[in-house]
Amino acid sequence: MKVGKVLPVAGLLVLIAGCSVGPKYVRPSVPVAPLYKETPPASFKEADGWKPAQPGDEAIRGKWWEMFRDSRLNALEEQINVSNQTLKVAEARFRQARAAIRFNRAAQFPSISAAPSISREAVSANSPFRPAGARRNGSDFVLPFDLSYEVDLWGRVRKSVESAREEFQATAADLESVRLSLHAELGVDYFELRSLDEQKRILDEAVSAYERALQLTRNRFEGGAAAAAEVAQAETQLQMTRAQNIDVGVQRAQYEHAIGLLTGQPPEAVSVPFGPLKAEPPSVPVGVPSELLERRPDIAAAERRVASANEQVGIAKTAFFPALVLGATGGFEGTSIASLFNWPSRLWAVGPSMLQTVFDGGRRRAVSESALANYDATIAEYRETSLSAFKEVEDNLAALRILEQETSAQRAAVVAAQRSLELSTNRYRGGLVTYLEVVTAQSTALANERTEADLMRRRMDASVLLIKALGGGWNAAQLPKG
Repeated sequence: MKVGKVLPVAGLLVLIAGCSVGPKYVRPSVPVAPLYKETPPASFKEADGWKPAQPGDEAIRGKWWEMFRDSRLNALEEQINVSNQTLKVAEARFRQARAAIRFNRAAQFPSISAAPSISREAVSANSPFRPAGARRNGSDFVLPFDLSYEVDLWGRVRKSVESAREEFQATAADLESVRLSLHAELGVDYFELRSLDEQKRILDEAVSAYERALQLTRNRFEGGAAAAAEVAQAETQLQMTRAQNIDVGVQRAQYEHAIGLLTGQPPEAVSVPFGPLKAEPPSVPVGVPSELLERRPDIAAAERRVASANEQVGIAKTAFFPALVLGATGGFEGTSIASLFNWPSRLWAVGPSMLQTVFDGGRRRAVSESALANYDATIAEYRETSLSAFKEVEDNLAALRILEQETSAQRAAVVAAQRSLELSTNRYRGGLVTYLEVVTAQSTALANERTEADLMRRRMDASVLLIKALGGGWNAAQLPKG
């Protein structure tokens, strides 16, 4: 076939390459409201009684930890992006997915290869195929160039590129999800450590108070106003509290080491100064439930993988249609280097080829069914991730609202316990009661103070986890285009 006839046919085939098979992608729905409602709810269920953020309050942004107004926490959080090894793994996976786009996109262009060769051969004098008078020895110099291009008739290449791009976007969302989780984990560990510092402050004060109480008991014993058993009770209370105070150091060291790991540093390089927890949780703007689908990177990653799986369904369907490849060969062939590039040494060939699988024992159908099953699985994972996100928000909203109420009640309990201890101590000094009443009041007051401190820890942790559940200020619009 002449070139003038081949090229128009090839051009026509390229024009019809816009044909595409496979389903069109539609974002799966998520049940963000009860089935009997026609519209999504305007607020989260557990937001009833939650103090909404005021216009002057800080909104959740990328550096959400700055809402807690703690310079030490800010400095530690900044080190995660620089030194955390888990984040570096996610970032490497992100670059790997980006390279996959370029790999699949390369199929949209023709591939050109060259295979130069030099050979010298000797033809047998007795060969029946040797023409009379032909040379027995000869050299062959070949410099061919081969061009191959698959016409994307059914959209296989385009779908492969789109699938790679969507997986790349999912990996980008994975990276942000890992980043958010690491920052939240550091925030929780930091407030756990600060809570332990508050516990130590309480125990330090208790130890000092119990030392004075022990001295009082000894003085009364020496004066004959107290029994030896009362001195033993005071000593027991003091030593037990000292042991609790020492035990706090074990947990604090472990949280300090965990902070070192998160910031990518060895334990000996991290030292968080003593600082009791005194801050109040910030007001966190929660928005409406429907916005959560765009604010969570893990939801965005799951949705992008649904889109990628949809493209894989279309790729599997293209296997049922013929593949068209345009091929061309050109170059030079001669008997010597001197004659290799002469005009008569040129060679060329051009033409299309088509491949259609006639029988494969059901392999293509199995691949297609597998792709459909994977697509259904990714939809279920997307919906499960979305529902889990709603649950996490509701859990932490409920925790913050209820813990705030509990803190108010616990504060009243602390005041009453301290008043009871003061009265019991005065009654003991006056000889009206035994030291057992003082020990009981001491234990009750200490337990209530430690419970109050623990409630503050739980509130701070719930604030961090609520911010994490809301996406930490991230938005799906920040996904790279690929």
